[in-house]
Amino acid sequence: MEKITIVCGTNRNDSVSYQIANLYKGLLDAVNCPNELIDLSDLPNDFAFSALYEMAGKNEHFNHFRELMAETKKFVFIVPEYNGSFPGVLKTFIDGLKFPDTFKGKKCALVGVSSGIQGAGLALSHLTDIFHYCGTEVLSLKPKLSHIEKNFENGKITNPLYKALLDEQVEKIIGF
Repeated sequence: MEKITIVCGTNRNDSVSYQIANLYKGLLDAVNCPNELIDLSDLPNDFAFSALYEMAGKNEHFNHFRELMAETKKFVFIVPEYNGSFPGVLKTFIDGLKFPDTFKGKKCALVGVSSGIQGAGLALSHLTDIFHYCGTEVLSLKPKLSHIEKNFENGKITNPLYKALLDEQVEKIIGF
């Protein structure tokens, strides 16, 4: 099985998205799929200024993320909804990676996380457009975990539909 890199799409400490990313990691572990989790809260605080554009490749701490993402063939992005889209730190992270090599010809899956009713649907749509532009195939099954506070407790999904969708997505991304 090919290794899958999970990206927690926020740098907020102790976020629900990070907890969902850990849960997803557990689902991949349960089927013996090699995986790694990137938590954007581990990014260097100044990476937007020290690792992008003319500074690309000059921030050793960020270079670790660039190399890991470049080596990965499949990704899962856990995407929280911020102001009707996804967090700016996720876009900045993507902008800091080598274009188009990091994503061209690769595959990814998306999971939306939201306190509201839409389950980050617009955020997933925006991110899908970016990945298509970068040449990445995006898995069509995109669970939208709306009202997450009502459906997630003690690190576990309490909504049976959400659990079934995540299980199905894990199966599909492995075979994708």
